[in-house]
Amino acid sequence: MAKARHSVATHRRKKRLLKKSKGYKLDRSKQFQQAKRTRARALVYAYRDRRNRKREMRALWIARINAACRAEDITYNKFMHGLKKAKISLDRKSLAELAVTDNAAFKKLIEIARG
Repeated sequence: MAKARHSVATHRRKKRLLKKSKGYKLDRSKQFQQAKRTRARALVYAYRDRRNRKREMRALWIARINAACRAEDITYNKFMHGLKKAKISLDRKSLAELAVTDNAAFKKLIEIARG
């Protein structure tokens, strides 16, 4: 019986992986085994950082809201507490957007939070 050869499938698999590892430095984009290891690690980083991005964005929104609040002599904590008492449920993303783009609307929110 003839020996089974897997060259077509092997070449296809290696070619697919090397195509995905394009842009890696030195042998990591040329050699299959190096590329395989690097690709596996890259996927781990990608998985982790998809979650970290959410934390970083929330921290950025809070920093923007805080800066806009302090320009109006109110702390972030008191501002958020005032909004909650006034039953205004805006998320931090939209509050940060208002703080950056529409200063007049944000000042009205501050007045509501103070009252």
